[in-house]
Amino acid sequence: MYQVRPVDRSSLTKYAWLSIGAALSTIALKTTAYLLTGSVGLLSDAVESLVNLGAAIVTLIMLVIAARPADELHNYGHSKAEYFASFTEGILILGASLGIIFSAIQRIFTPQSLEQVPLGLIVSTAASSINFVTAQVLMKQGKRYNSISLEADAHHLMTDVYTSIGVIVAVGIVEISGWVLLDPIIALFVALNILRTSFSLLRRSVYGLMDTALSAEDQQTVLAIFDKYRTQGVQFHALRTRQAAGRRFISFHILVPGRWSTHKSHHLAEEVEADIRNSLSGSTVFTHLEPVDDPLSYQDIEIDR
Repeated sequence: MYQVRPVDRSSLTKYAWLSIGAALSTIALKTTAYLLTGSVGLLSDAVESLVNLGAAIVTLIMLVIAARPADELHNYGHSKAEYFASFTEGILILGASLGIIFSAIQRIFTPQSLEQVPLGLIVSTAASSINFVTAQVLMKQGKRYNSISLEADAHHLMTDVYTSIGVIVAVGIVEISGWVLLDPIIALFVALNILRTSFSLLRRSVYGLMDTALSAEDQQTVLAIFDKYRTQGVQFHALRTRQAAGRRFISFHILVPGRWSTHKSHHLAEEVEADIRNSLSGSTVFTHLEPVDDPLSYQDIEIDR
């Protein structure tokens, strides 16, 4: 077994601070746009930005916890804390969508004309631009460090951008056509889209907390490495994997020819482990050596399942 020190993830907190700053800016801008126009669609946009702020704060806290090194009570580190951030964000988004639906239904029964639409749309567009730039930064770093909390924040912000575009277009059409019912109708569609994002985040977070295996692509990478060594008469079984936010855990048994010395077998195991760590960043690899020609070595093959 070889365990590597995880990449220092404390630096990721600066991206959470970036998200907090963006959320504060967009809340101010979108609230101004709502107050100028009275549009429930723009109000829904402002509410989602408020959710963004809460999610960014939770993300910051969880990233600080996730960066802590392994200790006596948490031998495998604290990286799973990131799943709590994405789960909390999913719950917050769910609450926001329900609030928007309630406001939109009220406005359908009590239509209201919009005011100062051009100025309100300019302010809302500026807010969406801030979210777009922030989302691109978070997505890039989230993928780079395999951080589910940063990726969740980025996806949420991009959802905000897409829905903002829809709201801006709808409010513009209302201004031109005078059909005020379009405003709450668009707000309902925005809420449903936000609801979809919520379920997606909750699903991914629960899967992570349940020790879901690595992706099919990552597992194929491991199997390809195994194939490279099979020509030496080596076999593998009992492969088990799990993802813990930015960390990967991989364990398997290496079956070597019985005539091999312990020294030679150990060096081969080290080579296999090194290949996996170099191919899959943030991996902790556990191996167990067994003789390939001993029937007892195959009694634990059910671990594969």
